[in-house]
Amino acid sequence: MAQPTTTDRRSTPPRQNTRRQERPEKGRREKEAAPSRNWSLPFERVRADERTNLTVGVLLMLLAVGLMVAFVSYLFSGPADQSLIGTDESVKEAGKDVQNWVGLLGAHIAYVFMFRWFGLGAMCLPIIVFLAGLKLTSGREPLPLARTTQFLLFLAVWTSLLLGYVVLATDAVSAGSVWCGGIGYEINRLLYSLLGFGSIVLIGFLGFAFIVFFFNVTQLSLGQRTQPVGAEAATERRGYGDANDTYEEAGNVPSDTLTDDDAQPNVPEPSYVTPSPIAPVDVPPPYTPSLPLTVNTYDAELDVSTPLDTQSSRPKTAADLAGLVLTVEDGTPLADTEQPNPVPPVQTPGFEPDMYDAGDLVAQHGLYDPTLDLPQYQYPTVDLLTNYPENQKAQVSADELEANKDRIVDTLGKFNIGIQRIHATIGPTVTLYEIVPADGVRISKIKSLEDDIALNLAALGIRIIAPMPGKGTIGIEVPNKNREMVSMRSMIVSEKFQKANMDLPVVLGKTISNEILAVDLAKMPHLLMAGATGQGKSVGLNVLLTSLLYKKHPAQLKFVLVDPKKVELTLFNKIERHFLAKLPDAEEAIITDTKKVVNTLNSLCIEMDNRYDLLKDAGVRNIKEYNAKFTNRKLNPERGHRYLPYIVLIIDELADLMMTAGKEVEQPIARLAQLARAIGIHLVVATQRPSVNVITGLIKANFPARLSFKVTSKIDSRTILDAGGAEQLVGMGDMLLSSNSDIIRLQCPFVDTNEIEEICEFVGAQRGYDDAYVLPEFYGDEATTQAEDKDVDLTNRDPMFDEAARLIVTHQQGSTSLIQRRLKLGYNRAGRLIDQLEKAGIVGPFEGSKARDVLVHDAAHLEEVLKSLG
Repeated sequence: MAQPTTTDRRSTPPRQNTRRQERPEKGRREKEAAPSRNWSLPFERVRADERTNLTVGVLLMLLAVGLMVAFVSYLFSGPADQSLIGTDESVKEAGKDVQNWVGLLGAHIAYVFMFRWFGLGAMCLPIIVFLAGLKLTSGREPLPLARTTQFLLFLAVWTSLLLGYVVLATDAVSAGSVWCGGIGYEINRLLYSLLGFGSIVLIGFLGFAFIVFFFNVTQLSLGQRTQPVGAEAATERRGYGDANDTYEEAGNVPSDTLTDDDAQPNVPEPSYVTPSPIAPVDVPPPYTPSLPLTVNTYDAELDVSTPLDTQSSRPKTAADLAGLVLTVEDGTPLADTEQPNPVPPVQTPGFEPDMYDAGDLVAQHGLYDPTLDLPQYQYPTVDLLTNYPENQKAQVSADELEANKDRIVDTLGKFNIGIQRIHATIGPTVTLYEIVPADGVRISKIKSLEDDIALNLAALGIRIIAPMPGKGTIGIEVPNKNREMVSMRSMIVSEKFQKANMDLPVVLGKTISNEILAVDLAKMPHLLMAGATGQGKSVGLNVLLTSLLYKKHPAQLKFVLVDPKKVELTLFNKIERHFLAKLPDAEEAIITDTKKVVNTLNSLCIEMDNRYDLLKDAGVRNIKEYNAKFTNRKLNPERGHRYLPYIVLIIDELADLMMTAGKEVEQPIARLAQLARAIGIHLVVATQRPSVNVITGLIKANFPARLSFKVTSKIDSRTILDAGGAEQLVGMGDMLLSSNSDIIRLQCPFVDTNEIEEICEFVGAQRGYDDAYVLPEFYGDEATTQAEDKDVDLTNRDPMFDEAARLIVTHQQGSTSLIQRRLKLGYNRAGRLIDQLEKAGIVGPFEGSKARDVLVHDAAHLEEVLKSLG
């Protein structure tokens, strides 16, 4: 046992010596690394200090103002001050004679920047400094700082060159150096010796080249361009070209899958990050007035003697008002109904996959981005909306709360109805008093006293909810004397709307508990609106349109606007090339004529059928799965596939259409409401008079979401909501939303006409598509189609008639979309081919949405028919 111990002791000293030798090395490394840490950390703290940013920002803004004043003053006092610059005279004596408004220092700086360098172009430099200071001070960028700096620096140099040419051409050398600067004058002298007075061409070309690259100009519009029509135009605008364009041009297939005739150089797609629609904004907490009232929390199992909850965040004092406890609170936020994106289904056995590797395409080109059609598109900014002052919040005093509470208690007491407690929730328009009746009190007895309570409260629009859904209370809604004006800006900047992960996010307003309600129109999936004249129905439509404009890119959403009144939606004409859809032959995108409304609705039905054919061919069930598959480059545009934007149909006045068109309007609306949800077509229908002959049972059954402003009678309320209460609203945006058997009271946001006009001008001023989104052509009713078929001349057949006939007989499917996809033709030409095939007896007559019957069943019979036609 001693031997191992001796060996261990002998081995110990070398290890200790090793540690001693390592310590100096480690200490040296730490000392060498220490200076970098000691210097970098304070610098990071200084840079992250908001006080430093504010101080430097204000300093830069003051410096910019001083530079601008010095430059402007130099235009008038420059020649007089020039004799004082660079002399041996003392600063004190030279400062007495200087005439520059910023003194001797201003004269020196202006002399360098204006006389020796840029001349009048130096005026751009204070603007750059001021924008930098404004960004440090407030975090705002009225103009993008980096891009604006590039533009202004080039403008300073180019202005110096242009003015230098003018000075040299007019021989105004003595006075001209102040205007053009030394750079412009000396460079123009060099250019004049080389090109003479033709140097102005070179200067102009420099300005033109900068504009082309800086603003990404790709062509000059020297004349009116002939627009394609029909589905061919829609295909061209979506980035796939016309019927003869190759798939390679769309950047969706490798070049080795193309023929020699179609081979194109492989141009990689630019990487682009979609701009954020709205910058994050700090959202204030919901408004709750501070009341010197006795407030107390309660539980359903406790009586009025329940002790105070000392853990509550709200200050409380003990008091007893007529044996009742009045509780005021904000309410709890609504349950978040957002759901994650559904996972695309497994490929069905009947789906024929494309014969190329989508993974290679994604690796080569990246995911398909539809927003690259308009890469420079900017979402509307919040500054376009009016910022109303905070003092327009609803003000409900403690005296008003106690007075209303006492009147409710007295009224119910006169009819021998006892109350255990009252709970008040203050909303933007009304205050909800929730009462817990005594045991044995019948609810119907309280509901029958609605008029008596309204009489004692001297209030308009008392509404009793008995019982409250999901609560053991009875609600009495009493309008506030000073109601809150809910602005659209407060809705847009709210965190609820900004972080909404929805396909079609729409903000509807504030609930009675001051919570912002944002819904997904794609999950509604259609919305039926009603309201008497002047109660806020048109404002509600503008709020819906504004919400979508702030969240969606033009490549992702299209509107079909129907305005029989001709004045409500005219402002949206400015966004025609960005967001609107129309018929191929329509002059205006907003439909006002009843006949065109019928054609547009039927055209949407054709679009719906075409989209369902695409979904069937892709092996998916809805538009979300289809677009996900197309984005992953698993669908081939050569087979007719394309990115499908959402389409929202908005009808401002349904009653007028039903009076003039009747069944012609009802049938396509009902058909779209039944089937169009899965393929991304959603309806928003509004009417003033929700009677049963306007909102028929066929239409109403497919609109699960209903929104009602104030109506004139209880019958109208039951027609639109299947419940009363809409006739007791107080107007001016006060509304009820019925969805999933729940009725929610809301205050609609207010968006003014001026705000809508500014938003539309902001969007319309940007570069858009060549024309509005083109819907399929509609030929009219079946009788008209048959009359036109009689005029089909088979002696002047289409050159692809034989090939189309063989395609139809081979597949035994008389479908226009089949010819369109397989032969790469537009919808108009495919329709004419079908008409000729029907005239020749190869396919049967038109049968609505069903495919035509194929009358020729084998190839041999078809060849005999074609031979007989010559």
